[in-house]
Amino acid sequence: MQVNVTIEGPDGALLDQVGWQLELEISPADEWEQELRLQVSYDGPAPVDARIRVGAEVPAEQDPYWLIPGLFYGDNRDPACARLYPRYAPGEEDAEKLVADRWSFRADRAATPIVFGWGASGGVALEVDADTSLGLSGLGLGAGPDRPPSVWVSLPYREEPFSYTGEPRGVAPLAAAHSWQPGESHELRLGLWTLPADRASYAPVLRGLRERVRRTAPPVQPWVDITTAAVLTSYGLWRWHYRPDPAVLIETALFDRELAGDLGDRGDRLAMHVAWVSGIPYAHALLRHGRRVDNPTYVEAGTAVIDNITANLTPGGTFWGVWYAEHGWRQSWTPVPGGLHARTLAEATLFTVRALVAEPIDHPVWRQAALSNLEAGLSAQDAEGNFGSLYHLETGQVLSRLGAAGLSWIAAMAEAYELFGDDRYLQAARLGGAYYASYVRNGTLCGAPEDVDLAPTSEDGYAAVIAYVALHRIDPSDRWLELARAAADWMLTFRYSYDVSFPSDTILGSYGFRTRGADQASPSNQHLHNYGLICTPELVALSTLTGDDSYANSAAEHLRCFRQFVARRNGDFNARRGMVTERYYQTECFGPPGAILTLSHSWCIGLLLLACEDVLTNPSLATLDW
Repeated sequence: MQVNVTIEGPDGALLDQVGWQLELEISPADEWEQELRLQVSYDGPAPVDARIRVGAEVPAEQDPYWLIPGLFYGDNRDPACARLYPRYAPGEEDAEKLVADRWSFRADRAATPIVFGWGASGGVALEVDADTSLGLSGLGLGAGPDRPPSVWVSLPYREEPFSYTGEPRGVAPLAAAHSWQPGESHELRLGLWTLPADRASYAPVLRGLRERVRRTAPPVQPWVDITTAAVLTSYGLWRWHYRPDPAVLIETALFDRELAGDLGDRGDRLAMHVAWVSGIPYAHALLRHGRRVDNPTYVEAGTAVIDNITANLTPGGTFWGVWYAEHGWRQSWTPVPGGLHARTLAEATLFTVRALVAEPIDHPVWRQAALSNLEAGLSAQDAEGNFGSLYHLETGQVLSRLGAAGLSWIAAMAEAYELFGDDRYLQAARLGGAYYASYVRNGTLCGAPEDVDLAPTSEDGYAAVIAYVALHRIDPSDRWLELARAAADWMLTFRYSYDVSFPSDTILGSYGFRTRGADQASPSNQHLHNYGLICTPELVALSTLTGDDSYANSAAEHLRCFRQFVARRNGDFNARRGMVTERYYQTECFGPPGAILTLSHSWCIGLLLLACEDVLTNPSLATLDW
């Protein structure tokens, strides 16, 4: 594998190498990996701002497949996707459409600072530390009419041809350059992988890199233990998000209560999805906690929210999408009139089933709502197994079958089969598992959240892990286990394997926030979030089934990470006791690196509470090092 090293100026133009000395040593590290040691010395007559670029060609004549973990997947965006963020397209460059045939990014946008490229005959990957003595690194990929497909590392970074910072258009490229002084020298380490053509070969590479960090870096130290986190989050969910008339968990609450007003009429989002960003999953978590600690206030609140949602079904027999204080029950977040999102409905159904299983008393209205939604899911499934992704609230008619949002019905059907024993649910889960298998194997999962259309997201990975672990439990076939593992491997591409460096005068820097174990939300939403807590038990179960501890270790890292930034008291990081934010800004997207979104989200609190309750009550989890 040929490695190219060039020197460029701040604008990316190549510099004359007079005065520069480059010494590259390549040594084997394992079967696929080679270690690169690059010694760069500058002895020119005057200081110069410059950047080092190390590149390798991808063995692809056409249509290379790209991967930057958490950031870039294949072409990265389906042409039909309404959400604009970077997309690869040969021979194109359009800042307004965020399309180009080459892309380079700052490394803190990536969950692991490595870039992969595959062709028909094999693949290649380049890995580098996110921060080196030259500054924040960069990762690049691209091809063109006059250049072969290649991947590269920039030291320090330069984004090209434009930057994506959360706006639906490209902006002026962000870049850094190192100011070299005469006589200055740096030694740089990189990893080079020569890979088989199988695109799933990324999985052992990333697993090995995560294990390397675990051996050498201390684990994240949470602010609070599991029991204390459960106490704080149950209080936060009840105090700041619960409203009793009607019983809802409002989606967001401002940190600044003086600005919002305690009644939330000047800043809180007085709305509730039935699942996803609010609703039944988190009411279930509050109810479980209330039962365990014998807190009737929490039991009453959790019960009331599920009562409210299950008592209000659409004419089509499903849950609604969203409740609004000013409008009542309405459709999902979609521009399609009357549209309800499959993943949201399936997740609400799944957690209604789980609430029925967990409760010591019967809830006939919950049971009937679950059965009604399950019937709607069965009716939506086609002969191939596709559950659809969008339904009409009046008729239940499938409005779209694009993407994999319907995959969440697999888990709902599987756990409903365990509870109700209806063979139709078993058959629907099997059929759905077979249909969505290609999305898992090809790494094309997309569509789970309501707000990013057909973008690939970490949430698609969580849904797939939950689905195939549940399916394997009711139908213990190697096929489902292999898909569960493949889904988990893909999901973990979004999980940060290192700690981003934050300036000490930012809130994340001053509090010493560590990003290892956090998840990138998606290539479209480049911020860290904790939604992966939803599949904590499934990752532990997968380790038990496969004998591979890496999945349980990753679950533990995720829970340790997000027991940081739980408000321990009023005023803690300017929040209120028990609040948890949605967004931790680790890169230049939507907010400045080192900042957080000053909103508490019901799902963020609820998922942390749910994971803590799982650890405190599930014997298979309780013995692990959390």
